[in-house]
Amino acid sequence: MRTIIKWLAACIALTGFALGTAQAAYPDRPITLIVPWGAGGGTDAVARILGTLMEKDLGQPVNVVNRTGGSGVVGHQAISAAPPDGYTIGIITVEIGMMHHQGLTDLSGASYTPIALVNADPAGVQVRADAPYKNLADLLAAIKANPGKFKASGTGQGGIWHLAIAGLLRDQKIDPASLPWVPSNGAAPGLNDLMAGGVEVVPCSLPEARALIEAGKVKSLAIMDPNPAGLFPKVPTLKAEIGSGWTMAAWRGIAAPKGVPADIQAKLLASLQKAHESKEFKEFMTNRGFGVLWAPPAEFASFMAKSDADLGATMKAVGIAK
Repeated sequence: MRTIIKWLAACIALTGFALGTAQAAYPDRPITLIVPWGAGGGTDAVARILGTLMEKDLGQPVNVVNRTGGSGVVGHQAISAAPPDGYTIGIITVEIGMMHHQGLTDLSGASYTPIALVNADPAGVQVRADAPYKNLADLLAAIKANPGKFKASGTGQGGIWHLAIAGLLRDQKIDPASLPWVPSNGAAPGLNDLMAGGVEVVPCSLPEARALIEAGKVKSLAIMDPNPAGLFPKVPTLKAEIGSGWTMAAWRGIAAPKGVPADIQAKLLASLQKAHESKEFKEFMTNRGFGVLWAPPAEFASFMAKSDADLGATMKAVGIAK
């Protein structure tokens, strides 16, 4: 009997050791990194450089999978609905604070285990280089004095850049309807319309307007962020220009499904931070003009909550919230 008991005890000890070893071995198989937007875009590019760097650190493939559709809902849902085992993570974007206000999904930033915020590209206020406005105050005064005369573009109706300028107008006690929005398929066609004279304002990110700014065809009057942009540090902030605390940016962060064990969260965070701080990542982002920003889990969660509140209030003000 004693021999059997000793044998059972040894088996239990070995089983416990094996389980502990398996847990400690995470990851022991490939990780899927879901991107809710199409291949070749900015979000896809950021995800792929991070995936490549994390793969080197974790010793397992990090496979980027694009899950598009539903204005971002399909991919964001796929991240949220995956098993919380650390083998499916994703890059979530600013739209997670917009979609549920539009009635497209129940998802919000609170639907995930936040790992870290990695990037944010604030909106700039772009006009043609030959526009008569010396500064943002001049432009806002002209819009207020001539409601409906000027138009803006840079994304679809209710998109991030539409909300950026609408929120700024609200912040300055100007009716957002004073600057009618012309929907477009993104900043590039909006900027083309600006150059052609179809619109007077394009509130997109500085990286998107970079080529036209560097060519001297477009000027940025201000950036919707507390800090000057690394890409164009001479562009004034809203605070410096008109004393406004309004901010708006297109941002990206890495998240996992809710319920991922704390030890796996910690390993993902450590690997992501190492990638984010690497020379390769910083050079990649700088070359493309993307803003580099870091916020670990608790700060990322707070950031998403504020973004959600700001976006929701603006969407209600312009009549596009359900």
